[in-house]
Amino acid sequence: MSDKLNKNILATIIYYDALDYPLTVFEIWKYLIRTDYSIEVGDVFAPTLLDVIKHIYDKHLAKFIEHSSGFYFLKGRGFLVEKRIVAGKISTVKIRKLQRIVNLLRFVPFVRMIGVTGALAMKNAKKSSDLDLLIVLQAGKIWTGRTLVTMLLHLVGKRRHGKNIADRACLNFFVTEESLEIITKDLFSANEYMFMFPLFGWEVFNRFQMKNQWIKNMKPNYDLSMLAPLRTIKDTVPSRRIRKFGELIFSSSWIEENLKAIEKKQIMQNPKTHQEGSLVYANDDALMFLPSPHGPAIFEKFKDKIEQLSAN
Repeated sequence: MSDKLNKNILATIIYYDALDYPLTVFEIWKYLIRTDYSIEVGDVFAPTLLDVIKHIYDKHLAKFIEHSSGFYFLKGRGFLVEKRIVAGKISTVKIRKLQRIVNLLRFVPFVRMIGVTGALAMKNAKKSSDLDLLIVLQAGKIWTGRTLVTMLLHLVGKRRHGKNIADRACLNFFVTEESLEIITKDLFSANEYMFMFPLFGWEVFNRFQMKNQWIKNMKPNYDLSMLAPLRTIKDTVPSRRIRKFGELIFSSSWIEENLKAIEKKQIMQNPKTHQEGSLVYANDDALMFLPSPHGPAIFEKFKDKIEQLSAN
């Protein structure tokens, strides 16, 4: 496993370098990338933390990586350590702000889970960053639920739109309780949803993890979270009652079908939906709005750096 583990350790450091994210030894092990992206029959690749610790100072890796303050990074990229520390402090403040938003969203009819994604989930946000969310809604009510969530956040001035970005909720991904499996099974998505954590809906989040075990093919040390994060907001009796009351009011299939027709028309008429490289999916099981997805650009940086280092 020696050469293979070295290759995967380096690939992991290179990938996170593309995200300006130096790693600790524990994080290298936890977020380790399996470079062949597949597990063949009888091919068990499960390096331990001790394996990574033993290999991190290997002479073959020493040609490419350095370390400082407990973080490991590509040579010449030591400035990322301070950048990550600052981003961590910024992210902590933003998560507190997001908790206040989620405190309101748990009262919205048909909301079942709210997960934090993107740079904020990695604690790698900038001051200008928005607040990326994945919201799980009741099956059969995705269009109604999305409308109600959007309206509430717009009314309280917390919805990202136009030039209003910093500390605004980015509503780019909705799924239902019956469609928890992510449809884009690539390295970027594996990273995105390995870092994701719930601020509301712990039980649904557990089911989400079970549905996305494919992540383990790319990240062999991916495992299910056993305990809810301390920051997770509980579903109280008042929030359940208010949400259920709203669900009675908006239960009509007529509302759902009309909102679907209106919103689908708007989505299809939006020029961003049809621009090259956009990832827009709008159906009864999932609503994904990524007109300029980051995944391809990150992967190109990752691939280019591997080719550059391989040539040395």
